[in-house]
Amino acid sequence: MKCLILGAGFGTRLYPLTLNKAKVLLEFKGKPLFTHIIEKIPQGVDIMASANRKFEADFRQWQESIEREVELCIEDVWTEEQQKGAVGSLNFWIEQKEIDEDLLVIAGDNYFEFDLSQFIAAYNEKNVLVAIHDIGDRSKARRFGVVQVDKNRVIKFEEKPLIPSSSLVATACYILPPHVFPILSQYCQQGKSNNLGAFIAHLSEVEEVCIYAFAELWLDIGSIEDYARAR
Repeated sequence: MKCLILGAGFGTRLYPLTLNKAKVLLEFKGKPLFTHIIEKIPQGVDIMASANRKFEADFRQWQESIEREVELCIEDVWTEEQQKGAVGSLNFWIEQKEIDEDLLVIAGDNYFEFDLSQFIAAYNEKNVLVAIHDIGDRSKARRFGVVQVDKNRVIKFEEKPLIPSSSLVATACYILPPHVFPILSQYCQQGKSNNLGAFIAHLSEVEEVCIYAFAELWLDIGSIEDYARAR
């Protein structure tokens, strides 16, 4: 299994904090968000992290500050208009690195406290696995991918619905088996490159998607207000 942490975005909703600093390198509890994620990934899983050209120097400096080996995957983009989007970036690096094994995918602007080893242990090596969390408030759930579940599988996935059917949300932490990579490539060819949740919703319509529910703390650092509340 390999891991790809997505961090090539420009975090415009966090301006001015991210005008001169990558969102995923913002500090929370004394460490960059990226570092919190890296420290949770089990030994034996090779780690790649996507980044953009604008903040390459900062990412290189961060890379030298951590004990774990991380391969930086620098996208040659300098502005938000040039960026590939989360789905496009995921597909790009799968193809560039010729990945043909299970892939743990984590959005770099997440903070979570559940055990990734347990998440990986729950993977059946066949179906996409999505980490889900009950945020306890349907009105807040409209900002995320909302899931309805039956036992351990998704029966409905709605990306940012106006009227959420539950407060269970996907947390941008997935395990993708390699047989879905061609589906991902075809999805991107249709011009859909931005929203990871929308891709998982698409997958749930064509094959079984399994869930891993956790109760530990989870925070999405999507806006300057989210970051302020988290701190």
